[in-house]
Amino acid sequence: GGQDNDSFHFKLDSGAWTTQNNQATSGYGTITPATFSNLSAGAHTLRIVRREDGARLDKVTLTVSAGSISGSSSSSSSSSSSSSSSSSSSSSSSSSSSSSSSSSTSTSSSSSSSSSSSSGSACGVAPSGTLTANAISGANGSRNGLYEGAVWINGALYFSDFTFDSGYPSRIQKLTTSGVMTTQISDSGSNGLAVDAQGNIISANHKFSGLYRYTLAGVRSAVAASYNGHIFTSPNDLTIANDGTIYFTDPNFQHISGADGQPVTGVYKVDVNGTVTLIDGSLNNPNGIVLSPANDVLYVDDSSTLRTYPIVNGQVFSSTVLVQGLGTGDGMTIDCHGNIYVSEHNSQRMRVFAPNGAQLATINVSPAANVTNAAFGGADGKTLYITGAQKVWSINLDVTGSPF
Repeated sequence: GGQDNDSFHFKLDSGAWTTQNNQATSGYGTITPATFSNLSAGAHTLRIVRREDGARLDKVTLTVSAGSISGSSSSSSSSSSSSSSSSSSSSSSSSSSSSSSSSSTSTSSSSSSSSSSSSGSACGVAPSGTLTANAISGANGSRNGLYEGAVWINGALYFSDFTFDSGYPSRIQKLTTSGVMTTQISDSGSNGLAVDAQGNIISANHKFSGLYRYTLAGVRSAVAASYNGHIFTSPNDLTIANDGTIYFTDPNFQHISGADGQPVTGVYKVDVNGTVTLIDGSLNNPNGIVLSPANDVLYVDDSSTLRTYPIVNGQVFSSTVLVQGLGTGDGMTIDCHGNIYVSEHNSQRMRVFAPNGAQLATINVSPAANVTNAAFGGADGKTLYITGAQKVWSINLDVTGSPF
């Protein structure tokens, strides 16, 4: 008995989020937006996410008068015959805290992810089955370390090249499409990389314990240098939203024993005004991080698990597990359909997952070695570059994706 009066949020495809109050005494509400009428044939994505009180959405029933519904707990797709279906969706409220960063600057991404499309023809067809990426011989290294943080900028691939020596010294390399590798920035201290709207490299930086911007000429400036009066522990990977908001992980992998740092290994958000927010401090060494094409879902992995964090009107909500059993999850990228490409470090492969968690493809590397990260690039944006143990592999796909 009584009315729940809890709210929930929903959106169709790339439309705006709508908040609707649940007034049903039975504990269920009904979505009846006009935007659900006269839908075109093909796939459509409906997202229903967390109520403000953190309770679970116990049941979601989707019914159409002409068409069919299929999907999962995170999305449902409409096609062209008639039926109805029900699925479940879970929700919880967000818990995060904010602090002013020592730097008040942030920048927008030049293309944090390619445009999403409801049809395969617009951005290509996602990979399936088992594929193999081959090493680019000109990028073969001989140091005791890893390549990391691939990012495609102005017709070339840039990536971090750090060793396991004291302090994990790092430099940023440039690899041309003809397979020639040169050092772009010496002593960068960097791990994960991304590119901003001005074509600058934004680095997750273990040497300087924060996020730092590099011009391609090597001029460094701070983006986020501290949180609650302490430097970060060992920033590892990052992603940039279309509006310039940055999300990054801060595990302890390259942390120098005895040095300052954060009390948790966390996932953070940096607003465009420089304010830093701790999104999640409960994870043990979060690693790879990437945004959905619509910037409404944040994906984070650790050694074994891939999680999703819904984002509604800029607010990041608590995570749910999407995939378990990763072979040491590492860096990630995403294609224009929203499929997630997860590096599995120790398994020496990448796996591709649909937004609902279904596995689509496995991409092995030849010769086999530990892998760390990936990015889309090439002349048509359909070449997947994979970094790892002193190697860069590439494979030509039929889909575009994020340049980092």
